[in-house]
Amino acid sequence: MPEKELTLREMVEWGADRFEEAGLCFGHGTENALDEAAWLTAWALEVTPDYDGVDVERLLTEDEMQRISRLYQRRIEERRPAAYLIQEAWFAGLPFYVDERVLVPRSPIAELIHDGFQPWLGDQPVERILEIGTGSGCIAIACALTFPDARVDAVDISPDALAVAEKNRQRYGLETRLDLIQSDLFDALAGKKYDIIVSNPPYVDAEDMRNRPAEFHHEPELGLAAGEDGLDLVVPMLAQAGDYLQPGGIVVIEVGNSQTALEERFPDVPFTWLEFEYGGQGVFMLDAATLAAHRDSFK
Repeated sequence: MPEKELTLREMVEWGADRFEEAGLCFGHGTENALDEAAWLTAWALEVTPDYDGVDVERLLTEDEMQRISRLYQRRIEERRPAAYLIQEAWFAGLPFYVDERVLVPRSPIAELIHDGFQPWLGDQPVERILEIGTGSGCIAIACALTFPDARVDAVDISPDALAVAEKNRQRYGLETRLDLIQSDLFDALAGKKYDIIVSNPPYVDAEDMRNRPAEFHHEPELGLAAGEDGLDLVVPMLAQAGDYLQPGGIVVIEVGNSQTALEERFPDVPFTWLEFEYGGQGVFMLDAATLAAHRDSFK
């Protein structure tokens, strides 16, 4: 704990300095020490992460400084991502419950959802959406809120992940429009068709799994590891997706650092790699026609 009274702004800066000195790794909702300290401080003070309407130059009370300092110390000693410490993460501008049963939400797909999957969706009506590997349910829930007339299926192979998703489904009152389904990819979805299939599946290759910083060891390996080249889930997903996609529909999948491996394995497939205003890469889109034309490539 600091030796003297600090303003809110000074406290965040002090915490960021401690994080830098400790050599923490970021990337679970924030990208640097200052943002991480600001996020934990906001939670401790029960204010929104954007500090809307908060006087950051006011002096903190001793009790406030103690609460914030304890969070900082846990972050340093435990090397747990901040989201797990406070059991909350933000995605697409929305708060979600998270714990170690699911990955911490951080996909650039949030920006695509905010834009209604345009311009890629075009005039395609959206009646049914599927998310594969839902984890906390954040992508499925953001989709349901963006498309209020659509029904959404969210599947995951992990019962533990679906239990977390259920907490978030109840939080947003989507029990009647969002179905949570235990399934290995499409296995439990026979006969269903979707206008949008979206997924942020496991895509971390073997080398990256071996070299993970300590913070990433708190996340479930089931949600990260995807074989030697990171494509163990993506390839079978692409091989089957066409059977579940409506004419005019689209598939959007994040593969992160496995983008190069995917392009090298399927050099003739014209993946559309999406660009994001707020950062992020390794997300591609295929429309139904392109997916059908190259279906045999994925078998």
